[in-house]
Amino acid sequence: MENDFVKEITPKTEDFSQWYVDVILKAELADYSPVRGCMVIRPYGYALWENIQQLLDDRFKATGHKNAYFPLFIPESLLQKEAEHVEGFAPEVAWVTHGGNEKLAERLAVRPTSETIICNMYSKWIKSWRDLPVLINQWCNVVRWEKSTKPFLRTAEFLWQEGHTAHRTKEDAEEEALRMLEVYRDFVETDLALPVIKGEKSDNEKFAGASKTYTIEALMSDGRALQAGTSHNLGQHFAKAYDITFLDQDGQLKYVWQTSWGITTRLIGAIVMVHGDDRGLKIPPTIAPIQAVIVPIFGRQTELVLNKTNEIFTKLKSEVRIELDDRDEYTPGWKFNEWEMRGVPVRIEIGPKDIQRQQVVLVRRDTGEKFTVSESELLPRLKTLLDEIQENMFNQAKRFMRENIRKVDNFDEFKQIIDTKRGFIKTHWCGNPGCEKYVKEETGATLRCIPFSEQSTLGRCIVCNKESNIIAYFAKSY
Repeated sequence: MENDFVKEITPKTEDFSQWYVDVILKAELADYSPVRGCMVIRPYGYALWENIQQLLDDRFKATGHKNAYFPLFIPESLLQKEAEHVEGFAPEVAWVTHGGNEKLAERLAVRPTSETIICNMYSKWIKSWRDLPVLINQWCNVVRWEKSTKPFLRTAEFLWQEGHTAHRTKEDAEEEALRMLEVYRDFVETDLALPVIKGEKSDNEKFAGASKTYTIEALMSDGRALQAGTSHNLGQHFAKAYDITFLDQDGQLKYVWQTSWGITTRLIGAIVMVHGDDRGLKIPPTIAPIQAVIVPIFGRQTELVLNKTNEIFTKLKSEVRIELDDRDEYTPGWKFNEWEMRGVPVRIEIGPKDIQRQQVVLVRRDTGEKFTVSESELLPRLKTLLDEIQENMFNQAKRFMRENIRKVDNFDEFKQIIDTKRGFIKTHWCGNPGCEKYVKEETGATLRCIPFSEQSTLGRCIVCNKESNIIAYFAKSY
């Protein structure tokens, strides 16, 4: 029975895409909905999102940001005010044309992002330098009419947060954009155990309407890159389009400087793809909805074992996120497989012999290691173990990423690696958008970022062979 349960998940090496979908469906993170391109996030998946929200929201508030909410619908006239922005989103915008049976006088866009409606409000609220900075974040849903969809990674409707700030000076806006990128990096690496490369997007890849886009890029276990979060320095583009001005200390009327930044539910997809294996999910303890599960092994002493497991559960439930699986209609082996598939970091097994010896058995999801611990030492050992698992999962993912960054100096080698090995390719690029476009057309790889961590060295562009001091990371991506 246990083996049949595991076989329901397609092996990663056989079909990575199908494995990903199988894990999401079997672990009950999400399900397909009757609406094209939309998913239903099930309670277990939504609990993951709630933990992500809480941990990130605490970071936002610690940096002075406050939450607000803006309308889902955006009048077409507002969207049209910033030409570059509307052109960037035009293919993905969903439109409302009727209210009931009446045709609307003006079409309403279902929010693809909120810069336009928020800028409209900022133009009303900001009058003086004393009103700055404005530091606002919004947790909401957005709609982008994607042609090709996959749960969590790319759906027509998804959940996210979007920060929108306004500042007195150019320097303040740049500092804010980089500060929030670092907040994202710290969160994704520390709490999600996902290593990332931090850097700047090229002009071809930056957010529509932004002066600069900064990014954190993660590497999935199939060698494709995933944009895990972005922070944009919007300059004064939107301020000029929406007339967001303030009277400065010198008595001059000036435009504000702005930023926006966001992460989405695609982070859940990243957790699946980076940490998961053929048995299902592996969830980092920090964000796991269930950090440990107690599985009683009744034998012929059901009452004895049930009493002891309830006692231990009561002691632990205020200290860790824990479940007691006391269902008697399933075998212990079936339960082991189910909780492994759902990625619970630690399994606690308790049977009659364990009770006699005043011990429990702990099993790690990340390594499969199994060992006993005395009942009196269970809580401190469990807390230490959760920290060890969190660290190990990050180190494993970091090692994989490091082993799949390859430095390349000629285009033939570049194409061969993209075709056979994937991963990040580190190479020189001259800065010409034409060369970047050529790489994409020839290989399907995109320029993921110009990394902050790389020192400028002199080399030659991978395409045109011109002398260059720009190091860029390319990869195929989601």
